[in-house]
Amino acid sequence: MSAARKIINDPVYGFITIDEPLILELISHPWYQRLRNIHQMAFAHLVYPGAVHSRLHHSLGAYHLMCIALNELKSKGVSITAEEELGAKAAILLHDMGHGPFSHALENELIKNVHHESISLLLMEQLNKQLDGQLDTALAIFTNKHPKKFLSQLVSGQLDVDRMDYLNRDSFFTGVAEGVIGYDRILKMLAVQNGELLVEEKAIFSIEKFLVSRRLMYWQVYLHKTVLSAEMMLVNIIRRAKELIAAGQEVNTATEEFGFFLKAAGQTEKSGDRFPIEQHLGTFCRLDDHDVMATIKNWSHHPDKILATLCRSLTERKLLKVRLQAEPVEKAFVKERTAAVMQELGLDEKEAAYFVFTGTTSNTTYDTRDERINILFKDGTIRDISGVDNALINYESGVAYGEIKKYYICYRRP
Repeated sequence: MSAARKIINDPVYGFITIDEPLILELISHPWYQRLRNIHQMAFAHLVYPGAVHSRLHHSLGAYHLMCIALNELKSKGVSITAEEELGAKAAILLHDMGHGPFSHALENELIKNVHHESISLLLMEQLNKQLDGQLDTALAIFTNKHPKKFLSQLVSGQLDVDRMDYLNRDSFFTGVAEGVIGYDRILKMLAVQNGELLVEEKAIFSIEKFLVSRRLMYWQVYLHKTVLSAEMMLVNIIRRAKELIAAGQEVNTATEEFGFFLKAAGQTEKSGDRFPIEQHLGTFCRLDDHDVMATIKNWSHHPDKILATLCRSLTERKLLKVRLQAEPVEKAFVKERTAAVMQELGLDEKEAAYFVFTGTTSNTTYDTRDERINILFKDGTIRDISGVDNALINYESGVAYGEIKKYYICYRRP
């Protein structure tokens, strides 16, 4: 009897083949299927209407690239056992399983000081118990405790398949050509030496394109000012709801799961304690974007003026206006916009801060203080990409590790 085999038709890569029983079992698990209902790019679809792909799309794409990378390394004589291969595939498939609703937009906001990586790890550990230890190798790779470091680097590193897929996939669904990378050439040129992941010299230009594409995608898509506005409005909606709950007001949610986290996480936040997420993993895995958006639609008619106005503005795409600039926002302008909102909506200064606020955002192209991208030359020498002759990414230009920081103000349109 032949083993089970599934073929998924992916719009980015074509057919993705899944033929390992463990991988098929993981994909069919409710905790993984939940990723269908979490947007990969939160509110980016408000600017780029095609950007409605999910975390499930991304994880399957990253899995596909992992398969290609492992096959390429094996063809070059790199020792990878069947157990290690399966472990690496499972690790990348499950790497984003701990994301909550709207992914990074609500990271550390819905549940303070609990990041998606730690939830992914907790979920993988629970799955491992259910599967009688079949994820032992995947967990070792995911936590960078496996002796073959290159396997962990493929899951999380400067040149991991996670980044390769999201850049390629996000550029595909947004239509932003600047994000397109030569992922196939990079994967073809991967090598391993002393257990570390390297890239052959012939891929230098593809690596530089990868780094530049990542920088452009951040400013053009991920940190787009309109996307930033929508995400900060969502954050303020959650904060206002928590504030009303703490004040004893009735704030009903569309689902019990969302209501539980708003109240329970809000209580631990107030007391300064860490929310015990490990005790509520089942509840967390019933929470997705639908819980939040259905609730926000309901809150558009809430008696609290601030909550209702924010929710109605978000659902109708009447977003706060944004200014992004290189210098801090002038205090006089903030004061002027705050006074205008106070008069228009009849709010005090503290309440007006939900509609007028400032902040900073930043992006780094390539930080050599982080894990490096090492290039393997034909003579056997190894150099960091930033130290290569005539490299676009180099120390002298300041691009190698210079963080680009921008200041922003969001305010209600006059």
